[in-house]
Amino acid sequence: MRLCYVLLSPTWGMHQYTADLANRQVAAGRDVHLVTTSLAPVDRYAPAVTVHTPVSTRDSGFSFDGLRRLPGTVRHVRAKVCALRPDVVHFCGPHLANPLLLRALRREGIPAVHTLHDLHPHAGSAYGRLLYAWNIWVWREAGHIVVHGRRWEEELEGRRGDAEMGRRGDAETRGHGAEVTCTPLTHLFVSYEVERGLRQRLPDIRYEPWALFVGRMEKYKGLDFLIDAARRMEGNGRKIVIAGPSSPRWRMPGPVPSNVEVRDRLIGDEEAVELFSRCGLVVLPYVEASQSALIGAAYFFRKPVLVTRVGALPQYVVEWETGWVVPPGDAVALADALQAGLGKPERLQQMGDAGRAWYDAAREEEGRALEEMYTRVAGTRGAGTRSRGDDETGRGGR
Repeated sequence: MRLCYVLLSPTWGMHQYTADLANRQVAAGRDVHLVTTSLAPVDRYAPAVTVHTPVSTRDSGFSFDGLRRLPGTVRHVRAKVCALRPDVVHFCGPHLANPLLLRALRREGIPAVHTLHDLHPHAGSAYGRLLYAWNIWVWREAGHIVVHGRRWEEELEGRRGDAEMGRRGDAETRGHGAEVTCTPLTHLFVSYEVERGLRQRLPDIRYEPWALFVGRMEKYKGLDFLIDAARRMEGNGRKIVIAGPSSPRWRMPGPVPSNVEVRDRLIGDEEAVELFSRCGLVVLPYVEASQSALIGAAYFFRKPVLVTRVGALPQYVVEWETGWVVPPGDAVALADALQAGLGKPERLQQMGDAGRAWYDAAREEEGRALEEMYTRVAGTRGAGTRSRGDDETGRGGR
């Protein structure tokens, strides 16, 4: 089977996700191609993944520059994908060109899958309303959708059921709607070579009395409440490390407490491994969320997690076994859970071991679901209809 992954954004996190899918399929002996931007971080991918860069897209396409480039982006990517003649195309991240490409590939009889990471864009995110409309457009154009939370699977299946039964006639339910596959997120945040070494042998794992928040500092991630929780713990030996670049949409609420260390920068592979290896637990204090691969990464390093009850985050936690779940926006509950958890290293290790068992089982579940999905979708190849005006010979590419 020949698989083609398409990711037109240079976003580092989206490439980590895509690389994990592509690398696993290469390991299974499949012919794997990536069509992406020339700005992509290609060190995330296994050498056996064939990388094609027919465009130099710089963002998700919703900017003025992205709109200006849209016709050329669609033309060049369509030509490259069609030239590869894949059995399945998997679009892995948001880009304005994707729905147009999905429609073009359907006309060529090439089946496609599209991952939707955020059915409901985060409050305050750039192009939020446009992204919501884009999600609906993708859902209507794609033959198959991948999500990473059961609540999102249920929401899309509900939309699809409404569309098929004709109970609603609004823009959200016109058209057939895509089939849906739900898988857990289990990818890591390091390069291909570093990850290969980690999967062979983890570094020394410790449970020091500090919690790790890692990722871009955004308002929706609840950092205001985490800082408040830290202030409530000052003087008791508990600490919080916040590691990741700050967003212009969020500012530190007042002076940094003495028990908070801020590493305001992009975290490299070596530093990320060091942080995950040493922390006592990983904290996700989000006030809203879809899902997060950070939970799986924490479990991989045998660390429990403290998350809020938003989005699909609770789905990834077995309470009191692999972590804790607290209400969103509650600094007191955050502080209480942090103090209780970080004061018991033996308990942290026990929960970390349970988290790793959860991760290993989820990794196998994800692999089976992907295998079944790709096989099923590949079986629909050729089912599309070519419109009269399509170019029968347009299979070149750049």
